[in-house]
Amino acid sequence: MRTPQLVTLPYYGIFDDLAFEVNGSTVTLLGSVVRLTLKSGAENATKRIEGVTQVVNNIDVLPLSPNDDRIGITTYRAIYGDPALSTRYGYRALPSIHIIVKNGQVTLEGVVANEGDKNIAYARANGVPGAFSVKNNLIVESQLEH
Repeated sequence: MRTPQLVTLPYYGIFDDLAFEVNGSTVTLLGSVVRLTLKSGAENATKRIEGVTQVVNNIDVLPLSPNDDRIGITTYRAIYGDPALSTRYGYRALPSIHIIVKNGQVTLEGVVANEGDKNIAYARANGVPGAFSVKNNLIVESQLEH
C-alpha cells in the first residue's frame, strides 16, 4: 500500500519505491530509496500519523553505484521514451512506474492501467544493456482491489 504522506516527501522520485504494511497500530515501512534522508523522512512522517504507535523501518537504502545509476537512467529512457507509455505515464508529476536498480538488477514497481503496458515496460527494461535481470512487480489497476 502507498500513502500520500510517503509519496509527497521531498526527494521521493522515480528511482525510489515506498510502501507500508499495517498491523494494528504498528506500521512497517518497505521499499528501496536512493537517499538515506528519504528513509528517515518516511519514518518521521509515519510517526506523526494519528493512531500510529510504532514504526518498523525496513526501507532499503540502495548502495552508491555509477553503474546502477547508468542502468536506471537508461531504463527510464527506454520505458518513458516508448510512445505508448510516455503519453499515459510520463507527464505526471511523479510517474507511476518506478525503477529500482541494485547491483545491476532492475525491479519495476508501481501501477499501470493494463497488462499490455506492464508487458511493454518489462520488454523495454529487459532490453537495457548492462542490466543483469529485470523483475516486473508492476500491478495492473484492475487487480488492486482483488
